[in-house]
Amino acid sequence: MVKKWFEDVLRAFARTDDGNFIAKEVALRPDLAGMQIFEEPVFGYGAATDPLFGELKKPEVIGDHHLMPGEWLSRAQTVISVFLPFADEVKRANGQNMEWPADEWLHARIEGQEFIKKISQYAIELLSNEGYAVVVPIIDPRLSGTHPLVKDKSLHDYYTSNWSERHVAYAAGLGTFGLSKGLITDKGIAGRFISVITSIHYEGNSRPYSGIYDYCIKCGVCAKNCPAKAISLEKGKNHFLCSNFVSTTKAKHEPRYGCGKCQVKVPCEFINPRNN
Repeated sequence: MVKKWFEDVLRAFARTDDGNFIAKEVALRPDLAGMQIFEEPVFGYGAATDPLFGELKKPEVIGDHHLMPGEWLSRAQTVISVFLPFADEVKRANGQNMEWPADEWLHARIEGQEFIKKISQYAIELLSNEGYAVVVPIIDPRLSGTHPLVKDKSLHDYYTSNWSERHVAYAAGLGTFGLSKGLITDKGIAGRFISVITSIHYEGNSRPYSGIYDYCIKCGVCAKNCPAKAISLEKGKNHFLCSNFVSTTKAKHEPRYGCGKCQVKVPCEFINPRNN
């Protein structure tokens, strides 16, 4: 299976699948029926044996609980990172009221998550039907979103998972981190990542950067935007404060929740600001 074919099929899926558009039955407002959630995906590739994946096990990065590609899939050869940028309507709507998430953003978080599962399963079917082994961690039951040994939610380490989509995207050449701990790609920071670990061999991307914050211009706008005051130029992001604020949105909008103010109305919303 050639790389271009795999990418073209997933892009077509994002353009046409009903899951990437808000159904009338669940729309929070009538005018949101039919709203697109994600733009077409962008792809990055890394070798499963890339030493950078081993670096993620260091305690100052993530920790030993972060699994290597080969721990997810013994026959792993390639890690494919996929960035799904949020559609312009989602991003612009969330920039109108900087104190509370827009309905469009709430949809992107919850219905968007359902589409993430759907396109992940589709990627599995594409590769497995061609005889390749494949795992998508974001829908794998082994995925854990928090540190297995840290129970104190006020500690940074509590918020470290056993597979970080953003760190994997960094390794695959898609971008570098911002002050808000989001990953800045050439299509900006606002969106979601998934990754595919597979036995197929695809040539890895070169990483056009050397530092983890190379694309961040340290402008501090995300810190000013944050309604939880969870971001600062001096200390970066406080995940505990962020999580507490997101919980207040869930209390009002359950089952939906979100924020995303650090990803909108910022220089990296749509682009890599270093290329501007």
